Amino acid sequence: MNPSSLSAKFRAFRHFVGRIAALAAPYFRSEEKWKARGLLLAIVLLNLGTVYMAVQFNDWYRVFYDALEKRDQAVFWQQMGRFSYLAFGAIIIAVYKFYLTQLLQMRWRAWMTRDYLRRWLSHHAFYKMELARYSAATDINASPDNPDQRIQEDVQSFTTSTISLTMGVLNAVVTLVSFVGILWTLSGPFGFTLGGSSYTIPGYMVWAAVAYCLVGSVLAHYIGRPLIKLNFMQQRYEANLRHHLVRVREYSESIALDHGEAVERGQLDGRFTTVLANYLSLIRANKKLIWFQSFFGQAAVIFPFIVAAPRFFGGAIQLGQLIQISSAFGKVQDSLSWFVDNYDALASWRATTDRLTSFEDSMVAQTKDNKALVTTPSSALESTGLQLALPTGAVLLADLSLKAQTGDHILLKGPSGSGKSTLFRAFAGIWPFASGNIAKPANAMFIPQRPYFPNGSLRDALAYPEPAAAYSDEALNQALNEALLPDLAARLDEEDAWGQKLSGGEQQRLAIARVLLKKPTWIFADEATSALDEAAEKTLYERLLALVKSSQGAIISIAHRPNVAAFHDKQWTLQKQPPGSAALYSLTASQLPGGSAANA
Repeated sequence: MNPSSLSAKFRAFRHFVGRIAALAAPYFRSEEKWKARGLLLAIVLLNLGTVYMAVQFNDWYRVFYDALEKRDQAVFWQQMGRFSYLAFGAIIIAVYKFYLTQLLQMRWRAWMTRDYLRRWLSHHAFYKMELARYSAATDINASPDNPDQRIQEDVQSFTTSTISLTMGVLNAVVTLVSFVGILWTLSGPFGFTLGGSSYTIPGYMVWAAVAYCLVGSVLAHYIGRPLIKLNFMQQRYEANLRHHLVRVREYSESIALDHGEAVERGQLDGRFTTVLANYLSLIRANKKLIWFQSFFGQAAVIFPFIVAAPRFFGGAIQLGQLIQISSAFGKVQDSLSWFVDNYDALASWRATTDRLTSFEDSMVAQTKDNKALVTTPSSALESTGLQLALPTGAVLLADLSLKAQTGDHILLKGPSGSGKSTLFRAFAGIWPFASGNIAKPANAMFIPQRPYFPNGSLRDALAYPEPAAAYSDEALNQALNEALLPDLAARLDEEDAWGQKLSGGEQQRLAIARVLLKKPTWIFADEATSALDEAAEKTLYERLLALVKSSQGAIISIAHRPNVAAFHDKQWTLQKQPPGSAALYSLTASQLPGGSAANA
């Protein structure tokens, strides 16, 4: 391997170590740092205690087997007593090492999960990350997929594996330092003649262990290297399958109405086939590694006896020393072959770490404020130099200047896909592909075409995202009655999946009830009554207009149905532009004849 290639690999390794430190360090610098550091110190000390006990057991082997060889009964029973308190100490250390390690893993996972949830749900990062997957500037294969899995599963795997592997390395290093001197002393010099000259190798068992494990580590790396990518892809494919299963459950009614079971079964079977195919590759790669690890481990059992046999049969060492040499060699060999024995765990940990670091990068990028879009508070809605783009990079609207005043009832129309909802997203401040200036009122509510309701009690769904305790039962019941949902007034404490339990029209009425409950000044309604009949639509629009009139606000609606136009006095129309224009669409403002129905 040439020096430049080695240098590149070393830089990549340093970068990887830096990424691990960036993931791990925040917890140990957090508000829980003293508990975290205290637990870590205790675990380190207990691991050192484990190595100390191993050294004591190694010495016990020598004395005990020498006593057996000499048939020394007094020393035999003395060593049995010594073994009892050594074993008792080892048991105490093992129990508390397990307990404190599990406690640190749990606390670290809890802190890291809460930190990720906080950051993922701040600055609309969870929404922006989904959009970024389809951005022209993002490689969809490298963008973070399945954030639910990364927060729930990968964090747990990372914290558990990091502590386990770190303590494993510590144990290996300390064990090596503790036993290499013992093995050096016990093995003695090895003399041989070559080409008429005599040579002596001091501590030859140590050099034999080093050579044995060095060869094994190199071979393990080349045999097990495919496991890193296969583990990474296995986590992705499993998460994709789970995500599709959740979607089938979420859209169960729609799938049943369309009789789409065969299609969904085909798609699920395709995803599951991918899972199995990758898992089969993972099994085959693991089989190759286990072949080598098993051969390597079994050979290590007899290797020290073969190497030390000449000195034993020559009378240079006794049986107890031979057993002690075997034990010390085993400890040194275990330490040096830690990489070989843990390669599959390292591969899985590397895959998890790569997934978390890419998730971390995306969160850092998406939690940054969009400095290209400047929003300021105002009593009216006004935009200047506003530009909206699609995630693909295509410019939807360019240099858009518009204004809405208190008392306006504006209808936003345009063909499907012209950017009506995207304009609303820009007004709400959540569209990341926007630039320009927007002045907007603070007390505004947006009614999406598909509103969201959390699973739980109806009162929580109605008050969302505010706590239900902020509103009296009287206010909640009044909002439901005004939204034409009187039958739900008696079910405030009933818990259910309201997003699936209610029909489309009931969901839209419940979303309007939420608005009537909170009484905002400005209302932005995106096809908010598309699932309602004309009579219900007329009644609810009249109540929404009455609300904004009493609060001296305004309403802006997106709608395709011509009946909705009767409730508005102005219209913004999106029109498709010819190819080669600065944007795909342009917006024009006009007056609607006759004014709004509320003022008639």
